[in-house]
Amino acid sequence: MSQSMFQLPGKFYKGNLHTHSNKSDGALSPAEVCKRYADQGYDFIALTDHFVGKFDYPITDTKPYRTGTFTTILGAELHSGTMFNGDLWHILAVGLPADFAPSNSPNFLPIPNQETAAEISQRARDAGAFVAIAHPHWSVLTDEDALSVEAAHAVEVYNHGCDVECDRGYGLQTLDNLLNAGRKLTLCATDDAHFIEDDHFGGWMMVKAEENSPEALLEALKNGFHYSSQGPDFHNIIWNEDSVTIECSPCSLVTLMGQGVATSQELGNNITNVTLSYNRVTPSPWKRISIVDANGKRAWSNPFWKD
Repeated sequence: MSQSMFQLPGKFYKGNLHTHSNKSDGALSPAEVCKRYADQGYDFIALTDHFVGKFDYPITDTKPYRTGTFTTILGAELHSGTMFNGDLWHILAVGLPADFAPSNSPNFLPIPNQETAAEISQRARDAGAFVAIAHPHWSVLTDEDALSVEAAHAVEVYNHGCDVECDRGYGLQTLDNLLNAGRKLTLCATDDAHFIEDDHFGGWMMVKAEENSPEALLEALKNGFHYSSQGPDFHNIIWNEDSVTIECSPCSLVTLMGQGVATSQELGNNITNVTLSYNRVTPSPWKRISIVDANGKRAWSNPFWKD
């Protein structure tokens, strides 16, 4: 039996890692964005304005909006380099220092002599950030694109703004292809909120940490002590020798998946505790869990690796 984050000290904190203000192309001030998330019961956010010259390369200072029950992590959405389709890269970097050096990204179009996505991602990770490949479906990323970003900690598997705006909100296929290539990545679900349309409070992270501080949350993110959700909650996941036990909020579908097409699942009403045999998923070097509630809302565990 494998110890998991559910047995670690601390508690789960709810947060959004991808948000914009009027310091870039969002509708609201940083203060108002923070207030709305705090009022909605979130424990933390990262305000990640677009890091381009058009907006004077902002790493928006949200420290003044921290309270005893709500905190913020500094970050930005980085843009540099050309994807296979000719468009500019989008990289999420949470936990950047306020003096992170600007890229050569004057606007939202790629130009010659820019850092590649691999280079700016590595620079962000070296500066202490949690790095995620943003909205791979919206970006129409190829696997070759995604594999080039070796510094990534995670893949954004759900982006609420992209989902409501153009039905390109998911990134699970990109994640699974990277896992199949041996990349030990985690998942994140986010809003990418601009507050111009109904693009907020739809996808979030539950992060297990000993305290609700930027430092503790960032360490937990890098260690993979989190799960991603649109609504349901995991209460426990126990990885056994030949099965996995899942405790969760009431769900109608619990699925174990890994490399290849094989899955193991339980369907029903108000499932809260289930043990799934690995069966044909046994040979997979990695395994992950998804749960779906009666409203069709999902939550996803990070991958579990055999080693």
